[in-house]
Amino acid sequence: MLWECELWQQVLVYSEGLHGKWMFSEIRAVFARRYLLQNTALEVFMANRTSVMFNFPDQPTVKKVVYSLPRVGVGTSYGLPQARRISLATSRQLFKSSNMTQRWQRREISNFEYLMFLNTIAGRTYNDLNQYPVFPWVLTNYESEELDLTLPGNFRDLSKPIGALNPKRAVFYAERYEAWDDEAPPCHYSTHYSSVVSTLHWLIRIEPFTTFFLSTNGNKFHHPNRTFSGVLRSWRHSQRDTSDVKELIPEFYYLPEMFVNNNGYGLGDRDDGTPVCDVELPAWAKTPEDFVRINRMALESEFVSCQLHQWIDLIFGYKQRGPEAVRALNVFHHLTYEGFVNLDSLASDPLLREAMEAQIQSIGQTPSQLLIEPHPPRSSAMHLCFLPQSPLMFKEQMQQDVIMVLKFPSNSPVTHVAANTLPHLAMPAVVTVTCSRLFAVNRWHNTVGLRGAPGYSLEQAHHLPIEMDSVIANNTGTNKRQITDLVDQSIQINSQCFVVTADNRYVLVCGFWDKSFRVYSSETGKLTQIVFGHWDVVTCLARSESYIGGDCYVVSGSRDATLLLWYWSGRHHIIGDNPNNSDYPAPRAVLTGHDYEVVCVSVCAELGLVISGAKEGPCLVHTITGDLLRALEGPDNCSFPRLISVSSEGHCIICYERGQFCNFSINGKLLAQMEINDTARAMLLSSDGQMLVTGGDNGVVEVWQACDFKQLYIYPGCDAGIRAMDLSHDQRTLITGMASGSIVAFNIDFNRWHYEHQNRY
Repeated sequence: MLWECELWQQVLVYSEGLHGKWMFSEIRAVFARRYLLQNTALEVFMANRTSVMFNFPDQPTVKKVVYSLPRVGVGTSYGLPQARRISLATSRQLFKSSNMTQRWQRREISNFEYLMFLNTIAGRTYNDLNQYPVFPWVLTNYESEELDLTLPGNFRDLSKPIGALNPKRAVFYAERYEAWDDEAPPCHYSTHYSSVVSTLHWLIRIEPFTTFFLSTNGNKFHHPNRTFSGVLRSWRHSQRDTSDVKELIPEFYYLPEMFVNNNGYGLGDRDDGTPVCDVELPAWAKTPEDFVRINRMALESEFVSCQLHQWIDLIFGYKQRGPEAVRALNVFHHLTYEGFVNLDSLASDPLLREAMEAQIQSIGQTPSQLLIEPHPPRSSAMHLCFLPQSPLMFKEQMQQDVIMVLKFPSNSPVTHVAANTLPHLAMPAVVTVTCSRLFAVNRWHNTVGLRGAPGYSLEQAHHLPIEMDSVIANNTGTNKRQITDLVDQSIQINSQCFVVTADNRYVLVCGFWDKSFRVYSSETGKLTQIVFGHWDVVTCLARSESYIGGDCYVVSGSRDATLLLWYWSGRHHIIGDNPNNSDYPAPRAVLTGHDYEVVCVSVCAELGLVISGAKEGPCLVHTITGDLLRALEGPDNCSFPRLISVSSEGHCIICYERGQFCNFSINGKLLAQMEINDTARAMLLSSDGQMLVTGGDNGVVEVWQACDFKQLYIYPGCDAGIRAMDLSHDQRTLITGMASGSIVAFNIDFNRWHYEHQNRY
């Protein structure tokens, strides 16, 4: 373990009294960080999505520590090599070397994801309140009963800093700068857009921030007039008060709990007698969840997308400092900028150093500058339409709902579909598994379909504009891609009995009488690993979204009402707490709390959570370390969960018997419910968590708005029931497995439904 290493004892001799243990094998990313504007800190990210930040005496110590840690770089998410030199690279070097800007321009990642990337490499971290991630205000209308996201007037001008949006106030700041007569360098603003004070101001209602706030304010809350009490009020302050230029924090776009005084803190009464309790929301938001959802939609809107690069220029780019910052009215106190002070030079005067540190802590820190030229704009959504070879074909294809049907000769229901079709994969394909446990690899034809590799026997498909060939290698005799018959006969074969790895190379299967689950090679059909651990038959499997390197979490549920958490290594096997013995790995965690057989499970590594449902009773939320957080209690008629899907935003959709659906927040609040006239067999969420797709025995695919279950689209009915479904990586093709032994590909257009149904509130 990390602290038991002899080298660590030499490096960290000054840390007596601090305790912590981290497995080297759990470390996924290492970032060099600043602390009080000095490059003396290090942040280590773990596999369970937690992180810990250390401050060291000097930069040479930081380098020694990095070269003592695993060679993980800054992780696999940013398209950078996993090398120690990457952990020690400057923020600007990380920005230039990463592929994230190009991915954002191509709209492969959202505005939110890109801003988090920029914050992360620029030194912003949740582990330092003085360098908390910074996000922009994007809306200006907090008064109307309805908010029209098609009107430019409802959006902020992102080319200007928050202090220059109001023309009168902009004149005030410009004149202050010109009339500067202090010995210190001139600035427009004496306060910063992000600091300890502003972060705690926004998060005062939730722990641990309430405690942090009280500890820095003599164990008292602010005067009620200065407490965050209303979104409109805060926006007005940011436009009128010359000492308020606060930007927002990421939580404004994903955490509705920050607006609710659930702990019942006594925040006092404003001067007009109004008690300060929950945050007053805009009229167009009926609930905190509404506000967060609509605010997030505004952040992802086309108006923000086409301007966001200009805000990036102000916060992270070429307008952050120097002459361009002066012209943009974007100059802050000099002690917020990297390089303006060397605390080591004040070692001979401890009192002066302490005073300087206190001043830096109070006024905030500007992020590291990432680029010194204008940031490129995002590509227009109109320019990114997928264009096949023939414009006529494209027009005809877009008019079709069903774009491909492929029939398998076995006639066995297709009970699992995994559409891992990323172009960079060695084997981009749709993997299907039938109820008779025969699996096939169906490969894309270039950019418009699927194809098989040389040497495979190909099934003939009914070729529509997108083509797919089924590949079943050597599908005869002992080499047939048939999962062993050792499956417990009482197990009902469904989609949750299988997991396909992100690179399509392996299929994980459960339901065996020997209480194992097994790993098969999809290329050869051979059994590669048997994993034991449960006391009873394994009934369901799930995996988290994979890192680019292939690592992910796998969860197995069983008849003994327990779940086990495993780790799938990019080296292509299940590993546990005994990584040196991959033949008999131990689970990473045991999850308990159910009273009946576990029948469905979903794992979200991004949130560090596992959500599971038993044959009867409430669904449970665990951490990936095994801690039980809460039960998701549905209405009286929702006691038999069958399907679970969770978004990275923390919304959990649960499908119960008899067509009942519930949408819960990850903190247990029931947000919406509905009942459909179908027995749902499959469901999934779009990548942004905004749309829900369902299919069942009626053979009808339906699309719903996830937040309130408003129906958005119904596809023409199929001639058989739907057993499984998945989305292609570009979210444009929905592939369903049918009870008739076919797979059907549907054209799906989330963007169209987004604009048709969600622009006005």
